[in-house]
Amino acid sequence: MILHNRFSWRALIGKPFIFFSIVMILKMLLVWTVVFRENAGGFGMMLLTGIPPVWLLFCLIETLAYRKKLVTYLIVDLVLTIIYFAVIMYYKYFGVIVTYHELRQVNQVSEVNSSVFSLMDPYYLFIFTDIVVLFVLICSSRPFRSFGRRLSVRTGRPWFAGGAVLALITCAACIFPFRSGMNEFQQARDMGILNYEAYVGFAPSKNIKVDAKSVTPEAVAQVKGTTEPAQPAYWGAAKGKNVIVIQLEAFQNFLVNLKIDGKEITPNMNKLVKDHMYFPHFFQQVGQGNTADAEFVVNTSLYVPSNGAASEVYADKALPSAPKAFAASGYQTATFHTNSVVFWNRDQLYKALGWEKYYDDKFFGKNDLVSFGSSDELLYAKTADELARMQGTGKPFYVQVISMSGHHPFRIPERKFKMELPDRYKGTLVGDYIQSQNYADYALGQFVDELKKNGVWDNSVIVLYGDHQGLPIYSLNNKEKKLMKEIYGREYTLPDMMNIPLVLSVPNQKAQTLEQVGGQSDIFPTLANLIGVSLKNQVHFGQDLLNQNSPVLPQRYYLPSGSFISAKGAFVPGSGYADGVTYPLNGGKVTKPLDSKETYERAHKLISMSDAYVAALPEWKDQEKEHANTDANTDANTGATSSPAGSGAGTSPADDQTSGTKPADAKTDGTKPADAKASSTPTGTQTGNTPAGSKPGNTTPANDSEKPSKPADAAGK
Repeated sequence: MILHNRFSWRALIGKPFIFFSIVMILKMLLVWTVVFRENAGGFGMMLLTGIPPVWLLFCLIETLAYRKKLVTYLIVDLVLTIIYFAVIMYYKYFGVIVTYHELRQVNQVSEVNSSVFSLMDPYYLFIFTDIVVLFVLICSSRPFRSFGRRLSVRTGRPWFAGGAVLALITCAACIFPFRSGMNEFQQARDMGILNYEAYVGFAPSKNIKVDAKSVTPEAVAQVKGTTEPAQPAYWGAAKGKNVIVIQLEAFQNFLVNLKIDGKEITPNMNKLVKDHMYFPHFFQQVGQGNTADAEFVVNTSLYVPSNGAASEVYADKALPSAPKAFAASGYQTATFHTNSVVFWNRDQLYKALGWEKYYDDKFFGKNDLVSFGSSDELLYAKTADELARMQGTGKPFYVQVISMSGHHPFRIPERKFKMELPDRYKGTLVGDYIQSQNYADYALGQFVDELKKNGVWDNSVIVLYGDHQGLPIYSLNNKEKKLMKEIYGREYTLPDMMNIPLVLSVPNQKAQTLEQVGGQSDIFPTLANLIGVSLKNQVHFGQDLLNQNSPVLPQRYYLPSGSFISAKGAFVPGSGYADGVTYPLNGGKVTKPLDSKETYERAHKLISMSDAYVAALPEWKDQEKEHANTDANTDANTGATSSPAGSGAGTSPADDQTSGTKPADAKTDGTKPADAKASSTPTGTQTGNTPAGSKPGNTTPANDSEKPSKPADAAGK
């Protein structure tokens, strides 16, 4: 019996086409179980669309690579397995089918490996079993290697060549009928995973063709259906005030006023909601870049790119932005984040956005680590001291503060626990999320208290919002879904996942809850109205939430192309508009569109306009060169001595000594980073908003002073 089994297995491996076909079918079954079982019906259809591309590759091996047959099969097996595994893992977080576009960001995985591994059920690793076993046999067994060499014979070549042609025709037949669909998930389901991956490599853009020159503020307003009131409410209501934009990591709106077994989860946020302007129907508009995308959208009122993170795709562009618009009105600008500025290419994005300064881990140090950087307590303590110093200069400031302790997978150190979870929440993603956000709220409360003590709060407009979802539906197991149902009193749906809070604290303005729908692209125009900064001549896709109510929020990435959120819910297309479905904001699912086709087409056009507009923007490096050449020509004509390009009044960063508390003096929990300093980002060209007399620069600090050095282009302001 044993000999018979050994003979059977050797006979099976001796026919690698059959053996590896069976192996790939088992791997397809795993992908179907994780990704498609609840969304796409039977496994049979996936098998019919999944086998042809596999057989195409195997027929080519039998026809062309027979001399190294077993090794070639193993290499192809490994490549296909990596694709299947990536599809599983990416779906578990983003709910989308990964393609080569996303895999270009694989260099960021090392920074978030704890998030990646937390999504993985151990049984996913079985997908690599055959590869490990065969690799071990090849490396350790001489008889097996000898057996592999005996497979290097040419058999049935004409049949396999014909099979390759037939498989190729079948693959084309799987792709062709679904090539014009809008919904990428449905395309992957209907075409088959491998066919879809091949199709994406040459698929045309789903955007509507738009002439970038036609994208004007008036054209955008017309498509959105917004009008500018003759006398906007709240115009200049906070003129000359500081602006502090606080981006809360993975903070979803259901946390507001949430109690679990009588325990208030976010008491500090709840108080802010009660005492200030609160927008409960506010939504994320991020893509693959998540936190970095939120920074981009909030500071530009543009939409994220179709593929890749904005911080990668748009970092070379001279972006019209809030930092540039506020700088043109005499504001200091800076951004604060406890991770390294190179993470997600922020060092380049910050140049494109025109931030005068950034503060990263070089300023905050490596003390009191939580998640990927110093804790929110340390972030807020040192930032509060620096904001007090900036206010002491007599110039208002526009700053962004990016929290991070609430980052996925939400496993904060026990020393940071501020609450005891009920037993039913322990050991779950939902419980870890609530625990981490309870701590993040505690740290936020300390920040608010410190800003009130040092006099910054009363002189500032404060904005608080979540950057993106924290609990993806696709990541939750059955127990966790039951916990979310307990919290909501109904099923947890797509709009719930993407719903984040927005709170505005404006000096001398009354508390109120505003029910209109809004998104992250609306923050910039809303702030501009409050401060009295005109955006009349600046292209932006958001609306002023205090004066306009025409919500059409195009979505990307977390929802398929063509999706949008409106007051009626989140619309997700099928192959197009007619077979789309709507997820109302108050829960449930309607298997038809609730918004008109005209609204669907407007959303599609808006996101196409944004793409065309940004693609046509000049690069900030080119604009710097143009300014430098202009300056050199001016100096030559006047006989003046030229200062370094972009150096403004000729003051070098080392000459710019700031007064007030030094960053190194900011202490939290008795610790002080040994290398406390702020880094300077060269300001990107200020497109259409350059303050009179200022010159864009690209300088580096002359020394490692503990005082934050200022880019040279800001020295003369």
